[in-house]
Amino acid sequence: MDFDKFAHEIITKTNNKTVFLKTFNPIGKLNYEYFIAKRIIGSKTYKSSISAPIIKIGIVAIAIGIVVMMIAIATGIGLQQKIRDKVVAFNGHVTISNFDSNNSQESVFPLSKNQEFYPEFKSVEGVSHVQGVATKFGVIRTETDFEGVIYKGVDNDYNWQFFKEFLVGGRLPNLETKWSEEVLISQYLANRLGFKLGDSFQMIFAKDDPEKLPNYVKCKIVGIYNSGFQDLDKQYLIGNIRHIQRINQWDKDQIGNFEVFIEDYSKIEQKGIEIYQNTPSTFNTQTVTEKYYSIFEWIKIFDKNIYGIIGIMILVAGINMITALLVLILERTQMIGILKALGSNNWSIRKLFLYNASYIIILGLFWGNLLGLGLLFAQKYFKLFPLDPSVYYVTEAPVYISLGYILALNIGTLILCLLMLLVPSYIITKISPVRAIRFD
Repeated sequence: MDFDKFAHEIITKTNNKTVFLKTFNPIGKLNYEYFIAKRIIGSKTYKSSISAPIIKIGIVAIAIGIVVMMIAIATGIGLQQKIRDKVVAFNGHVTISNFDSNNSQESVFPLSKNQEFYPEFKSVEGVSHVQGVATKFGVIRTETDFEGVIYKGVDNDYNWQFFKEFLVGGRLPNLETKWSEEVLISQYLANRLGFKLGDSFQMIFAKDDPEKLPNYVKCKIVGIYNSGFQDLDKQYLIGNIRHIQRINQWDKDQIGNFEVFIEDYSKIEQKGIEIYQNTPSTFNTQTVTEKYYSIFEWIKIFDKNIYGIIGIMILVAGINMITALLVLILERTQMIGILKALGSNNWSIRKLFLYNASYIIILGLFWGNLLGLGLLFAQKYFKLFPLDPSVYYVTEAPVYISLGYILALNIGTLILCLLMLLVPSYIITKISPVRAIRFD
């Protein structure tokens, strides 16, 4: 049904406003603004009208905007989480060590494992795991090459969860044997030194007295990992803590430091303070964000980038929708005049066009979500877009997909675009019924 002809027929039959509303509202309490908008959208003339290309551009703008915003959020949050998890894998969320002036990563002053907070940190809620480790600088020597690395000694309490994900070959070291020689080496170091699974080599550890012969530890490669965080991969070799205890002449219950893992990363600053307050006064604590301050400050910039992209995309989509709405109003000027002549108020007519705009926005959101989620899932499972690990600390663009932010993004875009359309829809109040009906 062509509404213009239908309305014109009614206006020629009667000038009574009540008769019009009853004639047009046979159901009673029908939302007639929605009804008219639906009929306009479904009409053939609407699809072939002057405004059709403008409307298609508006739909495409909304779709592209939602795709870009979804990718920005998914990759931004995904990159933050990946980098954070990789740093935490090597250090824990909070490190407990002795107070000393040594700023290196080598364990110098030992701690006793006989602490109230070990093996379970019951005094602080939200702590998931505590493990004792020790680190020592050494040199890997081969027949043709050598490389300086950090030997990280771990025990049976070590949480291998992260390194299970990083494992690219072999298996994790078995530390059940007291003097186990099994080690886990990074793919970076293995490629650099020409190692493969099953190879053995010697590590040399210097003594404080240069006149004394260095200590030697034999190592056998049983696993190769690749975290993608090259700055850490080229430093760490993971093996048996007993070798460090022997070299440093420590007791079997002495370690270099404790690594504490918490359940909720967002509370790391709070938990860091609580852990400090619940450890002896001779102990120092340091959160991973303090230890790697520059890295965590860098990834915070992603939040600003995300907000900036969202703002720009919503602004662009809103401007396109404003253009489409103005064209729609101009194209339906006669209909606006007829509705006013039949007794419709300005807000009712504005609602009609906002319903029409909502349809366009929702259509754009539908196609945008379809394309955006398709790209995100393709990246998640097929790793289509690699990244340079020396720059981004990851080998491919990670994505974070959550129903929460997808719904928030869609609802927020719809509401903000409609709010932006309230201003241009005000032009309807300036249209005179007499001039509008005669408008050509």
